[in-house]
Amino acid sequence: MNKVLIAIDYNPTSEEVVKKGYELAKTLDAEVCLIHVISNLQYYGIQYPSFMGYDAMNVTYDPSIQDEMKKIAKDFLKTATENLKDPMVKSHIAEGDTADEVLNYAEEWKASLIVMGTHSHSALEKLLIGTVASSVLEHTKVPVFMVPIKKD
Repeated sequence: MNKVLIAIDYNPTSEEVVKKGYELAKTLDAEVCLIHVISNLQYYGIQYPSFMGYDAMNVTYDPSIQDEMKKIAKDFLKTATENLKDPMVKSHIAEGDTADEVLNYAEEWKASLIVMGTHSHSALEKLLIGTVASSVLEHTKVPVFMVPIKKD
């Protein structure tokens, strides 16, 4: 295993995911890349019809939001990478469905291992919408190291 891809989001628990993933990568003497996915922003521009007298969802999508999200993501990854104090750590920003983008980049970068956190979700939420982690596990071609994140 020579390339470890670590998927992170804005949740503070990502610090633990990065820490565990980086420790594992160093044990394996592997390259490290942090990936962050910006979710599909076009959903912010969907014009929903009024229902039950509620029409607050009728907002106009502002393309500058996407530019701002990219800037925030770039700053986030830069800070996370610098926090590791290892100039060899790479980073990548993707846009789209999180699970799909993690899998696509893992294949493109030829990752030999994906590291992710598993956020605590209720059984009902998992049943109705699934999770990024379960989707990655279902479709991956490479091993996945899951870091369990539990609420205190």
